[in-house]
Amino acid sequence: MQEIEMIEAAWGMHLGEDGAKPFKFLRSEGKQFRTHRCLVPASEFQVKNGDRRFRVTLEDGNFFYLAGVWQPPIDGRPTSFAVITIEANPDVFFYQERQGAVLLRRQNMAWLDLSVPQDELLVALPPRSFAIEEIPPRQPELRQAELAF
Repeated sequence: MQEIEMIEAAWGMHLGEDGAKPFKFLRSEGKQFRTHRCLVPASEFQVKNGDRRFRVTLEDGNFFYLAGVWQPPIDGRPTSFAVITIEANPDVFFYQERQGAVLLRRQNMAWLDLSVPQDELLVALPPRSFAIEEIPPRQPELRQAELAF
């Protein structure tokens, strides 16, 4: 069994093409992730719908992991990772069609050690698993002169 370690990695993997934009997400459908699995710890993720942004957390407030895959350093690039996506759960689907594959804390080792088939892990959580709140738009910064009374 391989040793598990926590490392820093860049978000966004390259396909090896010079100048190609790195990809941050990887669709799960039709793929088998037998090696280079990783966990991305999270307390929330964000979704967009038009110009509006929303914060998504677990309903119980617990932290979770996003299923991911990593890539070793290549051509001077650092170790990097991408988050695996699945069809969104019903709560999130209202805002966008896909989301990162959420793994509950009790599922983290099953993802890493392949003890549970990935098709059982890379599934949307049931309805009402998430709390979703809108993130207010950023307010333009006030200049010092505008603060005078």
